[in-house]
Amino acid sequence: MSIRIFITYVFITLGIVVNAQKVLSTDEAITLALEHNYGIKIADNTVEVAENNKDILNSGYLPSLTGLAGGTIDLQDSEGQRAEGNPVIAEGVETRRYNASINLNYTLFDGLGRLYNYRRLKEQYQLSELEARETIENTMIQLFSIYYSIAQLSENSEALEETIAISKDRLIRAGYQFDYGQSTKLEVLNAEVDINNDSINIINIRQQLKNTKRDLNVVMGNSYLETFDVDTEVSFLIQPNKAELLEKTKANNVSLLQAERNIAISQFNIKTNRAQYLPAIGLVGSYGWNESSTDNPLAFTVQSTTSGISGGLNLTWNLFDGGSTITQVKNSKIALENQQLQREQLILDIERNFNNSWDDYQNKLLIFQVQEDNIKTAQNNFERTEEKFKIGQVTSIEFRQAQLNLLNAELSRNQAKYDAKLAELTLLQISGELLNVEL
Repeated sequence: MSIRIFITYVFITLGIVVNAQKVLSTDEAITLALEHNYGIKIADNTVEVAENNKDILNSGYLPSLTGLAGGTIDLQDSEGQRAEGNPVIAEGVETRRYNASINLNYTLFDGLGRLYNYRRLKEQYQLSELEARETIENTMIQLFSIYYSIAQLSENSEALEETIAISKDRLIRAGYQFDYGQSTKLEVLNAEVDINNDSINIINIRQQLKNTKRDLNVVMGNSYLETFDVDTEVSFLIQPNKAELLEKTKANNVSLLQAERNIAISQFNIKTNRAQYLPAIGLVGSYGWNESSTDNPLAFTVQSTTSGISGGLNLTWNLFDGGSTITQVKNSKIALENQQLQREQLILDIERNFNNSWDDYQNKLLIFQVQEDNIKTAQNNFERTEEKFKIGQVTSIEFRQAQLNLLNAELSRNQAKYDAKLAELTLLQISGELLNVEL
């Protein structure tokens, strides 16, 4: 009776009853992350800011148009003398003046500085797009890493549940054998210890599974409120050609593309600074209206109104600014050289990382294949040991060892499968193909 109570307790504690849950596919997880991940949203906003900056409205090519208006009132005492000699005194004379104007200011030529600045802003926009792409790629790697951790934990949980089911059968068998005097109490105690260890392992792995699912939901912007399972089926891409993939890496790697954009920006910085050596020519124009009125008896006119258009050109040439422009040009040339050196260093790093990732992927694929074969051997060994255990030809310790060998083989196979898949994704990220292939 105590054995049955113990088994019932284990069933209740572990929640063996399986509830059907929705399976979250990788495509759905990607879609949710692209829509709701906060890092991606921030990257999108940064791209939008860069797009605004490269607009014609921020280029300096458009003229500025300002409107001015004002009015003044003066109260003055005045004293004068007319031609015939009679004095004239006026106290509290009020004079009103009103004016309004529209002024145009347009730079016709500034040494091509705004042209290079405009092109630099376009390069910065492309750089921000590449930075957003890098954020998306890193988020996808993070998402898949967590997603496949859930898949591995799910498969490990299934393997442990199969193990504990076998341990329960062994406990029942040991209890019957003890009841009928065919074994000692030690066999029952050993079986109970093993089933307790298996139960603890399942409790721990289920908690890990819950925590990891929460991690995945954070990457998806906490947008998936349902409980869910993940797809444990993994398919690998058709074996790529190494040389071809290396060429794609040199052409599409996001870090390398960013380095090229930074070089272009540095080149435009040099040209923008050099533009300060040349003069600037500006066009100015205005339309103005002025009116004044007074009750001063000494004034020739008590009211006057003027309006008209004026225009002109101005030239500004900073002949010497204390050497500031010379220093800026020199420093911008050094900055360009540094960007070029960083690109050369980056090429070496990327080629090394590509070769490392390629070998890592090939090795992990091979390990996965070996582990698949190892599963068959461990399963065959366990089945033979189980048959002998039932007829008393092997001890419970030998049977437990065969059981653990099978479990470890299954756990190792699961680890190898998802390690190989993540290695493949890392290789695709380095080659710049992560967002271009069907995952």
